[in-house]
Formats: sequence, structure tokens, C-alpha cells
Amino acid sequence: MSRYLPERVARLAGPTSLVRRLSVQSVLSAFGDGVFLTGSAVFFTQVVGLSAAQVGLGLSIAGAVTFLLAVPLGKVSDRFGAKRVWMLSSLVEALLYLAWLLAGGFATFVAVLVVLQLVTTASRSARNAYRFDIFPREERVSSNAYFRAARNVGYTLGALLAGIALATNDDGVIRLVPVATAALLVLNAALVARMPSVVHHAEEAPLATALEEAGDRRSALRNRAYVAMAVLGGVLGTHQVLLNVVIPLWLVEETDAPRVLLAWLFGTNTVMAVLLQVAAARGITTVADSLRAQRRGAFFFVLSCGIVLVTHDTVGWVTILLVWIGHVTVTGAELFQSAGEWGLQAELSDPRRRGEYQGVSQLGYTLGTVWAPALYTWLAMEWGARGWLVIAGIVVVAAVLIHPAARAAERHLTRLGVAAPDPA
Repeated sequence: MSRYLPERVARLAGPTSLVRRLSVQSVLSAFGDGVFLTGSAVFFTQVVGLSAAQVGLGLSIAGAVTFLLAVPLGKVSDRFGAKRVWMLSSLVEALLYLAWLLAGGFATFVAVLVVLQLVTTASRSARNAYRFDIFPREERVSSNAYFRAARNVGYTLGALLAGIALATNDDGVIRLVPVATAALLVLNAALVARMPSVVHHAEEAPLATALEEAGDRRSALRNRAYVAMAVLGGVLGTHQVLLNVVIPLWLVEETDAPRVLLAWLFGTNTVMAVLLQVAAARGITTVADSLRAQRRGAFFFVLSCGIVLVTHDTVGWVTILLVWIGHVTVTGAELFQSAGEWGLQAELSDPRRRGEYQGVSQLGYTLGTVWAPALYTWLAMEWGARGWLVIAGIVVVAAVLIHPAARAAERHLTRLGVAAPDPA
């Protein structure tokens, strides 16, 4: 038994040494992020002295700046190398958390937040470009599934550590939250520095002549179909808004379910993400595979809307069971949509501009985080059942339109001579 357990843990971390190393990095990175995310509300209000409205406004400002600069930041990793940019931005990100100790008002809060989000965006684009480059085509989606599962483990550890700090109700201890995050992220940067160098795989090496002749047409923003696909993917990715914002608010204000159920809902989501993400991503390689996963994700998204909307009129254990099932199904949307998104990004990015294409992908994700929380919350809380049906309708439209957008993006790369072959 003593030998079996480490072997079992190793298999959960990934099938190869490289996947396991990157899984450990994912745990450490999310551990640091999770510590600060969990304690940030208390830190900003009690230590920095901001109001909830100021925190929200600052996040909106940082989100807008990040949206404008996501693509240029993605280009940085194409210019200087994905691993190098990932390592340096990870180190700067760690040090920036120490700057929170100097924040003393709204102006410094916004300044630190904007710079931190820009650096984090550059780091994320470089990280994703590195992952797509370092693995052969058939391993990209499955490896990302291991990393997503690992990040959920890290976030859980971070929440536990921050919870201990918050339980003390001591501002001096809470001031240590960004310090703990910085320390963990310095270790993360050290791990990134020790990762192997990126090598482009031969089956995807772009045709040099075609690239030289293509000129500016290679720009990710010129691939309008990919931009449209990223925006539609951002719509399908709003399952996170349902998961973290709308369903919890609905439970508290529109149902008779006990509030303690929220802990069970998020616990279930974490367990499912850790144990089932790899299975949900299995077999996804081609554009056709990825679109099939997107359809499955949309199905579970719509199913969740249909289940949750009826809980307004149920009572007792029926409400508890249905809300829980609604959360389980929206987690299914998360698992399949994420896998499909990784596949589309891997297959439809120009290999020499992966960072730039990752910047475009982040545009779609950022857009979803801007409009969906307000719209979905208003639709659900004000329109009730009709609002839930409208949310489901938005998802169905996005799921339908992403198919022609993806195929058009594929044709665009084919014209440039850089598209990977899709046997489907």
C-alpha cells in the first residue's frame, strides 16, 4: 500500500515526466493565486481601506486596460520566446504582490492592480503558447486537462491557507497574505525557469515561403474568423459566471435552500474538476473533436439553466437536490467547454504566432467577464424563468455560430500554408 499510493498520485499528476512537472507548477501557481484571491476582499477593505464599490471600479478599470493590451502582450512571447517571457513575467508577478503592502488608497490600488493584471496576462499568454509548443499535437488537450485539474488542487490549498489567516481576524496576519502569495509565486518562477526549452514539432512547422509572402496577413487580428471564434468561445465560457455568481445569488435570494449548501456546491465543483477533467478531454485532437466538446459543454450549460429555473417554486429537499444537480451540470459545461477551447486554440493558431493568438483568445474571455455577470444576474433575478431561458438561448446561438467561425479560421490558416491537417 505504501508504494501504491505514490504511484497512484503520480498517475493523477500525468502520464509523463514533463506533464507531471508542469502539473506541479500548476499546483504551486494556483496555490499562490488562491491564497490572495480568497483573502483579497478582506485585505482590500480592512487593510487598504477601500469600499466595495471602489474595489469593483478598480477591477473594471484593470479589466478594460487588459482588454486593450491583451494582443500586444501576447506578441511579446512570440518576439522573445514563450518560456523566457513566462519565467520573467512570473517573477515580476510575484514581486508585484509585495507592492500591495504599499497600497494606501484608491489611486495606488488601481495602479498596482493594472500593472499586475497586465503582467499576469503576458504570463498567461506565454504559458499557454509554451504548452502548445512543447507537446505534440495529440497530447496538447489531454495535457492541459491535467494542468486544469492540478490548478483546482492548488486553489483549494490556497483557500485553506487564506482561511486560516482570515480566521485570526488579525490585520497583521492578513497583511501576510500577499507575502505568502509572493513567496509561492517566486518558487513558481523558479520551476518555470527549469522547464525544458520549446521545440516546434516538425509536423506543424510552417512553410517559410508562404509565411514570408503572407506578410501582415499573418496577424492574428487579421484572422477575423479566429477573432469571432474567440468571442463566441468567451460566450460559451460564461459557465463560470453561472457557477460563481448567478446560481449562488439565485440560491440565496430566490430559493428556500440553506446558505450552507454553497459550500457543498463549490466543493462538488472542485472534486469534479480534479477527477473528471482528464476524462472529459480524452480523445480531443482535431477541430471536429473540439467542436463536438463545445456542443457537449453547451448542452450541459442549457440543461443547468432548465434545472435551476424551476427551483424558484420548489421547497425543502427538492430545492436542495435540484440546485445541486444544476451546479453539477454547469460543472459539466466547464469540463467539456474547456477541453474544446484548448483544442480549437491549439489547432487554429499560427505556430509562429501562438502568443499573439493567445492574446486574441483572452480578448474573448475578457469580454465574457465584462458583460455576462451583469446581464445574467439581471435576467435571472428580474425575469425569473424567462430570464433563464434567454441565458440558455444566448448559449445555443454561440454554440451554433462557433462551428462556421472555427472552420473559416481553419481555411484562413490553410491559405497561409500553416494549418495543421484535420483528418476529420
